Amino acid sequence: MKTKYLFFIAILLIGFNMQAQDEEKSDETVQQDDQDRAAKAMDATATQWSFQLAYQMMPDYHTGKLNDGITDRPLGLDNYLQLRIVAPVPLKSMTILPRVTFRHYEDLQKKKSGFGNTEIFALIIPKATDWGTGRAGIGPLITTPGNKDVAKDEWGYGFSAAIVNNSGQWFYGLLFTQSWRSVDPNALQPIPLIASEDQSTSNINPLGIAPFLAYRFGTTGMYVQTADIVALYDWNTKGFYLPLGARFGKVWVMEKASWNAYVEYRTSAIYEDWQGPAVKNSFRINLSYTMPVGK
Repeated sequence: MKTKYLFFIAILLIGFNMQAQDEEKSDETVQQDDQDRAAKAMDATATQWSFQLAYQMMPDYHTGKLNDGITDRPLGLDNYLQLRIVAPVPLKSMTILPRVTFRHYEDLQKKKSGFGNTEIFALIIPKATDWGTGRAGIGPLITTPGNKDVAKDEWGYGFSAAIVNNSGQWFYGLLFTQSWRSVDPNALQPIPLIASEDQSTSNINPLGIAPFLAYRFGTTGMYVQTADIVALYDWNTKGFYLPLGARFGKVWVMEKASWNAYVEYRTSAIYEDWQGPAVKNSFRINLSYTMPVGK
């Protein structure tokens, strides 16, 4: 009789232990899913709807002469409000991520304001270059005419490319942009081929190279990341511009969507040979709402 009782108790203990393990695995699965979605909320190449609202303040710029010793370094615009929308199109052989960026600029010195060149970009990610933890893609870039008081009043065209990857708590990648005709006024005012002699403008915009690195703090949703660092190389003047900065943010994962908020500071690290504006202090606040396809 005692043997039967002991056998029955052993069975119960084994059952309780298996149930506890199942619950533990379930909790781990939920936690991992939240981690994955938190990473996606920071990933502009993930297959998800994205709505971003940001405000950029650029209160002061570096002044003085350009490297020709004659021309004054131009000042940039004071601030802008940005709205960016990503609408994914998942297909069998690829994913297309159309992205539209609207910006409203303010030039407080000249008391001018208006919409800049609207950017329309479609990142094409073939299935072969999507390896789960990251992906690579390339696509066309078009910019529409903007208000001539704060932007170029002409069409632009070019391409952009991206490669990103997740590794544990790390998220990193590299973005490229190259366009012709239309110029982002905050990046470069009309480009003199030789600042002191030639006042003609170039049809080739600078090459933009934007590396980034982010680290997420466990399951808190908080993270640190390099700022919106877009290094620029001017094909005509051979000038190089490199900003430097950092952002701090937090992701909130909900049942069907995620919120991502961050603050950012940026300055200019290399700008001596650059003929455009060089920001001295720049601040950004950002709020994004992302919703994975199928949620």
